[in-house]
Amino acid sequence: MGWTYLMDMDGVLVHEEHLVPGADELIAELTAAGNPFLVLTNNSIYTPRDLRARLLRTGLDVPERCIWTSALATAKFLADQRPGGSAFVIGEAGLTTALHEVGYVLSDTDPDYVVLGETRTYSFSAITRAIRLIEQGAKFIATNPDATGPSREGSLPATGAVAALIERATGRSPYYVGKPNPLMMRSGLNALGAHSESTLMIGDRMDTDVRSGLEAGLRTILVLTGISAPDTAERFPYRPTLVLGSVADLVGRTADPFGAG
Repeated sequence: MGWTYLMDMDGVLVHEEHLVPGADELIAELTAAGNPFLVLTNNSIYTPRDLRARLLRTGLDVPERCIWTSALATAKFLADQRPGGSAFVIGEAGLTTALHEVGYVLSDTDPDYVVLGETRTYSFSAITRAIRLIEQGAKFIATNPDATGPSREGSLPATGAVAALIERATGRSPYYVGKPNPLMMRSGLNALGAHSESTLMIGDRMDTDVRSGLEAGLRTILVLTGISAPDTAERFPYRPTLVLGSVADLVGRTADPFGAG
């Protein structure tokens, strides 16, 4: 059986703009063998083209078509739910471009949806507008529930934290499309034309990567190069299929990742 690989990006392939040792060898091996793969990220700021350029700077050659973001998953979800709809968007180019590409109109007048994504410059006036539009009946969508994001100076408030502010003000809970919602995994599988029975998810977080993989019916691999420590898996009521030190441990065994190695 040939395996399809879904891989988180930060903490799995790269770590703070640096290549995780072995990640380039893994991508090269999958490419040479013709194994379908997608690199996943909950970050909705960047387009696949932006992310490809970022990965190239670290030494990873990942085609745009192999990058799947929460912004793309959100756009696909909305296009399926309400084709040709409209949205008031708080976010950056990754999200607005994805919505434009599925035929959505961006509007702050009677939109079908308020769509909240990640941005480095959350505007109080935009948040206020979002609150009022939701009060007037717009449906509330958020790309992902991550409460904080990393920066060189420390944590930054992210989509989940701002969503909580809007939820508290409106009494309306958002629908989160990104991980741990298994919808993001399933939309990625659909983009590849792959099946859950022959797909695995590699991540560095039990609460998002492994959980969403399990709920989408995938085998899961937890790597210890990001958020999770060796004892992390023991704290959760579910387990990954396999725990590895890093993706380097998969090099040479991608055809049979759950075998003896």
